[in-house]
Amino acid sequence: MKIRAAVLHQMGLPRPYKESRPLHIETLELDAPKMGEVLVRIRAAGLCHSDLSVINGSRPRPVPMALGHEAAGEVVEVGPGVTDLKPGDHVVCVFVPSCGHCLPCQEGRPALCEPGAAANGAGTLLSGERRLHKDGMDIHHHLGVSGFAEYAVVARNSLVKVDPEVPFDEAALFGCAVLTGVGAVVNTTRVPMGSSVAIVGLGGVGLSAVLGARAAGARQIVAVDVNPDKLKTALELGATDAFDARDPDVVQKVREATDGGVEFAIETAGVVAAMQTAIGITRRGGTTVTAGLPHPDHQLSFPQVLLAAEERTIKGSYVGSCVPSRDIPRFIQLYKQGRLPVNRLLSGRITLDEINEGFDRLDRGEVNRLVVTM
Repeated sequence: MKIRAAVLHQMGLPRPYKESRPLHIETLELDAPKMGEVLVRIRAAGLCHSDLSVINGSRPRPVPMALGHEAAGEVVEVGPGVTDLKPGDHVVCVFVPSCGHCLPCQEGRPALCEPGAAANGAGTLLSGERRLHKDGMDIHHHLGVSGFAEYAVVARNSLVKVDPEVPFDEAALFGCAVLTGVGAVVNTTRVPMGSSVAIVGLGGVGLSAVLGARAAGARQIVAVDVNPDKLKTALELGATDAFDARDPDVVQKVREATDGGVEFAIETAGVVAAMQTAIGITRRGGTTVTAGLPHPDHQLSFPQVLLAAEERTIKGSYVGSCVPSRDIPRFIQLYKQGRLPVNRLLSGRITLDEINEGFDRLDRGEVNRLVVTM
């Protein structure tokens, strides 16, 4: 079938994207789903910094690539071997497909699925194949999803069936922002009730982490960012304190406000300076977690003696250390109960043709989450 999709042919084009137009809305040929695959009508897809990182070249991927990974839609057709989904089911796409058989999957850590990581790096589905083409040339898939499109063929292992009562534009956020941010709090960090938490970097993932910290019962939630509007939003979502990351004394001020530092600091910006701030505001014996994805060439440096002398813990968090088939339905139930107001992250809805302008707004920090609706 023929579909319209946003395709990236060259990384690193100059800003503003409204002028350089890195994403081309093109007509592609989409194959029917094969063994273990599903055809999904994409109804909504969020603009995420992980997409922006591919556009600007800080997260290198093979091109041409149909972008988009945070998406929700409706099942249209199932391929051979798919017995637990049917046409009409509502699904959320997950940006790391899990094979279920490799060692990380067997250990209950599907975010670290080895075949899934290999497929994502190569721009294929979990099968190692591509279902998108134009003029006889293969188009790469983005993280097994390619959600900035009218339709997508994805591996069954990239989908989670969800409650059809949740609007598609809100459901899409659970596939990345909520999964990563809330998961970093409740799975990776395991924030206990009554503890102190800092979130450094307040994009969609960071603000989701604020919501997660509030839902977990943290007594003090410190928000740190360079954008005053993001700090205001964090306070509205439940943060108790807000600090400007541009302040040269920000580490000292946070430590003073938290009686020596927070017990848990979570960095979500994907910037070395942000991670250094997160380490600096973590108290002795505390835990610093990073869920950000910096450029692969960037290096982090800190005094090694802190790890032993202060019994520090530094951890990574990918996909919020989640088991998506378990966690997405749970998070959606919390949302429906009003305990995880994910809908407040939505900054607006745009069309597929407005996507380059949308990434300009995301790059300038003007929005939390813009969603392309189909």
